Amino acid sequence: MSTPPAFPASTVLGYPRIGPRRELKRALEAYWDGRSTREELDRAGAELRERTWLRLAELGLEALPSNTFSLYDHVLDTAVMLGAVPKRYLDAEDPYFAMARGTDGLAPLRMTKWFDTNYHYIVPEVGPDTAFALDAAKPLGEVRQARALGLETRPVVLGPVTFLLLSERGAAALDRLGDVLACYERLLAELAAEGVAWAQLDEPALVTDLGPAELAAVREAYERLGGAAERPGLLVAAPYGDLGEALPVLAATPVEAIGVDLVRGGLDGVAALAGKTVVAGVVSGRDVWRTEPERAAHALRTVRAHAAHVVVGTSCSLLHVPYDVAAEPDLDPALRARLAFAEQKVAEVVELARSSWDGPEPAAASVPLAAPVPAGERAPYAVRAAAQAERLGLPPLPVTTIGSFPQTGELRAARAAVAAGTLPEREYDRLVEAEIERAVRAQERLGLDVLVHGEPERNDMVQYFAEHLDGFAVTRDGWVQSYGSRCTRPPILHGDVSRPGPITVRWARHAQSLTDRPVKGMLTGPVTIVAWSFVRDDLPLRDVVFQVAEAIREEVSDLEAAGVPVIQVDEPALRELLPLRRAAQADYLEWSVAAYRRATSGADTATQIHTHLCYSDADQILAAIDGLDADVTTVESARSGGRILGAVGGFGRGLGPGVYDIHSPRVPGGEEVERLLREALKALPAGRLWVNPDCGLKTRTYEQVEAALTNVVAATRRLREELALS
Repeated sequence: MSTPPAFPASTVLGYPRIGPRRELKRALEAYWDGRSTREELDRAGAELRERTWLRLAELGLEALPSNTFSLYDHVLDTAVMLGAVPKRYLDAEDPYFAMARGTDGLAPLRMTKWFDTNYHYIVPEVGPDTAFALDAAKPLGEVRQARALGLETRPVVLGPVTFLLLSERGAAALDRLGDVLACYERLLAELAAEGVAWAQLDEPALVTDLGPAELAAVREAYERLGGAAERPGLLVAAPYGDLGEALPVLAATPVEAIGVDLVRGGLDGVAALAGKTVVAGVVSGRDVWRTEPERAAHALRTVRAHAAHVVVGTSCSLLHVPYDVAAEPDLDPALRARLAFAEQKVAEVVELARSSWDGPEPAAASVPLAAPVPAGERAPYAVRAAAQAERLGLPPLPVTTIGSFPQTGELRAARAAVAAGTLPEREYDRLVEAEIERAVRAQERLGLDVLVHGEPERNDMVQYFAEHLDGFAVTRDGWVQSYGSRCTRPPILHGDVSRPGPITVRWARHAQSLTDRPVKGMLTGPVTIVAWSFVRDDLPLRDVVFQVAEAIREEVSDLEAAGVPVIQVDEPALRELLPLRRAAQADYLEWSVAAYRRATSGADTATQIHTHLCYSDADQILAAIDGLDADVTTVESARSGGRILGAVGGFGRGLGPGVYDIHSPRVPGGEEVERLLREALKALPAGRLWVNPDCGLKTRTYEQVEAALTNVVAATRRLREELALS
């Protein structure tokens, strides 16, 4: 191949794709509901891409990425591009969304967390018989669309090594590397024929601990792709951490450019970049704080001393931050001045690229030492279990749900009206009370054993608490994609956290007054509240988590005083925050478990403490989950095919492996639920097995929920009868 042109001076590794006003969400849900066609959905996507490119060019960014847009998930897009579509989906009306969401008769592919972020990806299935076949229509189509606007772009594609390592078989899937590389060679040739100067292959798996086989795969992949006769210049980007042992391996291959994360990674080993173009990720794509110019300039100077050419870039895709601080007029001006969302981060990249990088060395970081971990102990589980059995009087295989019930359009509209000042607070409260009664009555009618109040008062399981705790700010339009059409507004944790007063007690007390069955008080755990917020960087993370834990501890105490017999403190982000490198994991697990116990250890022996984890490979940290010492743990299992059941043999308390995948609109049949329960009974004694969905029901409709829970209860009762006869 000919030498590619010099890489422009500024770029970003990716950009938000949901639209500044969540236009993609509305377009997707209109298509899924049958209110629009696939052509209309594709047209909405094309409009979002066009607006993004034009805006990036207007901001002065010199190298524009393309193919970072997705209708659902970029990993799923890569599977489709490579032809890795399982045969069972080929006859579906829309195979792409059948893999993402399932159909009435077809379960979707598994979904889990993307590295240590709150983004979820669809897990590809790559087996010995997967027939790979390149379809480059999407990356080529986006290049052509941008070119029609007069803009040249750099296609971004998930790299072959990361694609295989993220698949269901993990490292074992590297046995298909040669076949996958053949597709990537053809892709690069087609991009070159299209006149593309540079292509970006994302390899975030390279910042994790890699063994000899994985490092050999990196070497093989980029020796082969770098040696291809027909290809654009290659940028291999490795976000979310330090390349470590993968850096010299990658640097020794013929790829022209390497993207390094200089926010979460360090400058060790930078000498290995000699002779390469380096896209230096000095502007963070993971937080909302303005970049410190002195620190960024120092990193750029250090890289410039070794690299052939230095490009200013982001540490990772800006997918993880909101669009624009200017859309947040309600934020305190002093706080807003400290913030940078996607647009501001692009401006920072452009400004740094235009600067000389001269100036004083940055001052040494001054981060206080972490505070000691407070202890927290409850009575032994056997003592608690006996007291709780006497208090609650539950049948074998008790049925419950995770917390939320469907959020109706009327409820969302009323919440917006309260925020706009057009609906009195007392009228909204009456509506919430009516929704709580609706949820309670539905659960009684369906035959559930431990009820929930449905959380109609909550906009989000983290934002709701942030709105009631000091030290947080919330945004109006700070939306970030979690998966598909699901978006969250991460709060901004900018100061010391404290609880001015009770948060959930009123609604829990009201729900319990409506029924004789136990109703759970519902709280979000300290790790999850912090993980799903943009967090201050002037304290150790664990100190921030312990501040939140103290607030949750106070709420647990007030719920108990109100007579609530079951309190659930969810920690779905426990696995998510696990450091990518093994060397740092033990310390994190020690303090994160201690924080949870601090939040819950004040509970009485007869108060049953539940926790919940979902979509995060919980089987990998089961010892830590056991260490939380919750009386009952509910976990996602249905979507992942029950994979956690192979690891729960030593789990010593109540466990509820989910039997209903709520992230798909399909309703599981009674036989399907019964099969999942029978598999669970092989791994767990009936006296400790709970029955529940994978996650909360907020995103589903009442019709779907009632049909599914009817089947769940019926299957449970059949098994109870068998157990009574045995």
